[in-house]
Formats: sequence, structure tokens, C-alpha cells
Amino acid sequence: MKVTVERSALLKSLGHVHRVVERRNTIPILANVLLRADKGKLSLKATDLDLEVIETIAAEVSPGGSTTVPAHMFYEIVRKLPEGTQVVLEASGDRAILAIRAGRSRFTLQTLPESDFPDLAAGEMTHTFKLGNAELKRLIDKTQFAISTEETRYYLNGIYLHSAGPAKSATLRAVATDGHRLAQVELPLPDGAAGMPGVIVPRKTVGEMQRLIEDNEGELQVELSTGKVRFTVGDVVLTSKLIDGTFPDYGRVIPAGNDKELVVDKKDFEAAVDRVSTVSSERGRAVKLALSSGRLVLTVTNPDSGSATEELEVDYAADALDIGFNSRYLLDIAAQIEGDVAVLKLADPGSPTLIQDKDAKGALYVLMPMRV
Repeated sequence: MKVTVERSALLKSLGHVHRVVERRNTIPILANVLLRADKGKLSLKATDLDLEVIETIAAEVSPGGSTTVPAHMFYEIVRKLPEGTQVVLEASGDRAILAIRAGRSRFTLQTLPESDFPDLAAGEMTHTFKLGNAELKRLIDKTQFAISTEETRYYLNGIYLHSAGPAKSATLRAVATDGHRLAQVELPLPDGAAGMPGVIVPRKTVGEMQRLIEDNEGELQVELSTGKVRFTVGDVVLTSKLIDGTFPDYGRVIPAGNDKELVVDKKDFEAAVDRVSTVSSERGRAVKLALSSGRLVLTVTNPDSGSATEELEVDYAADALDIGFNSRYLLDIAAQIEGDVAVLKLADPGSPTLIQDKDAKGALYVLMPMRV
């Protein structure tokens, strides 16, 4: 096998592919990236047995062939090569090495045979639809922060993607929750997604997709079945197993009768919460919101270091209320508000609060209160 390829194209492609490879591997072949050269193309493939990424780039190939090399080392070598160079990759069948040449640099890497490399058989996909890159990016960006990192509740370790609502106004809805907060975003249901199974896309897959759609231009293809999902973005194909579990009935957590409405300027509120939480400790991140007519007083008290208060003029006309929240969770949600105005619908100090963007439709957030 002999391949000549642009360093920049190879580096970009390796950047997408090598992230899937875990740093610590008990199975040697999983530390490698599979290189397959044929007919003017070089494809790179990596997997951790749950997630698989394949990217194809243009290259001069003569003759074709395939091999596997350590992914992270290969990436570091290419990253450190001079910009603008042509990289020549050469492997001969009888020796288990790949030679890498660029300018005056020469490297050889130990290889493992392609036949050892596992294939994440996708099986038959039951539903296929297209989404704008910007649409999927929004679904991910607005919900990713609420994904649980608690391994024991594995069914919350991803984004729940499903169709919701009546057929005439059906939506594609993304939901994530960690039990303390919940994020829900929806957009009109794409053609081909009707009747799709509800799927839980794992946290790692969500992170990789977010990186792949850095630019908001164009669209991607989504294929899914009850066990797998496949995203095709340009020359990259990402296939992933889904979380095998049942997502909880999140609808029961979304409050419907919260009658106390607080309307705040998003930037002022976010800045005030950030300022007063400076004195909070790692363990106690509680911030108290004391609401009265037209006024909000934020208070943080840390027995070890001191206290902070700040007052804001707000739009609030209901009964006086004192309620506490985790300041970090409050800031996470505030960061998702796209418009200038946030609306908080409250009930009492022990009930969940509904937070919405006054201008942007299709997104809502729920936050559980804290004792203060």
C-alpha cells in the first residue's frame, strides 16, 4: 500500500476519528485506527465497540491496501509535521510496519492486521430522515448540559430523541435530565421520522456529533433502529449503539399549574447570580431568591467565608416567595436562553420551577429547588 495525502486533510480527518479511541485499552486492536486505501480515496476508521467513526478523504493511491496503526500516536505525528507538506504512507504486506514520510521527517509505526479490526454491524435501519446541521446542533446544545453523569442511572446518560405530539403538529423532541434539572427542545418532525422508535443517544456519541457539526451549513442524514443510530455528515459516517433502557416519563416532572410568573432580563439575572455565587462553597452552591412585588433579592450565605446579596428590578406581581436553587444549575439554564428575557414560572419553595425563553419557542427547562 502506498498513499500520498495532504497533511491538513489527514489531520482534520484524524482529529474526528482518533477521539473515539479510548486512551486505555485492554484489547490492543481498539487502540488503532484502520487505514484503507483504494481508488483515489483513503478511509480512516476507529471504534470503541459502542461507537464507530469512518471518514473518507481524497488521496493518491498506488497500490491500494489496508492496515491499522496506533491512533493517538499517528495523530500526534501528523499534528507535528510542517504545515502544507504532503504525507506519504507506505506499508508492505510482509513487514508489520507503516512508514510515514513528510519533507525530511521519517517515522515507522508498528501495525496490526486489518483482519483483527472489529466491525460494528449496524443491521437494518428502520427510519431515515434529514436534518439541518444547525437544527441538530441546537437540539444538542440546548439539552446536553442536563445529561446525567451518574453511571447507576445509565438510562439518563444520554439524550432521549423521539417524536411527540399529534400527527398534524408532530415534533422531533430531545430531552435530557439528571433528576435535578430537565431540558426539552423540539422542532417540526422531519419527513421520514414519523413512527420512529424513541431512542437514547449516549453522551459520548452526542459529544462527537457536536464536534462534527462545527459549521452550521448543510444538512446531515440520520438513520436509526431500536438498537443503533447512524449519522452521515459529509464524508463522515458515525454509527453508535443506543442505550438499552427505558427513559422515564419526564412529562410528569414538567409543572403545568405554576401561577407565579417572574420575568427577568436574562443578562442582568445571569450576571447577578454569577456575582453572588462567588462566595459559595463547593458543597453548598445554594442561592436564595426572595421575590416581592417588582423586586428580586439574591442571597448566598457561606458559613466559612461570608455572604453576598444583590437586588434586581423585575417584573413580578404575585405573592412574596422565597425559594432556593443550585447556582450552577441556574447559570447552566440561563446560558441556554437565546433571547433577552427569561420567564420563570414558580409555585412554592418545594416544587419544580419552569423556565422558558420569552422569545424562542420549542425549548423549556425545569429546575428542582434546594432548601436554603
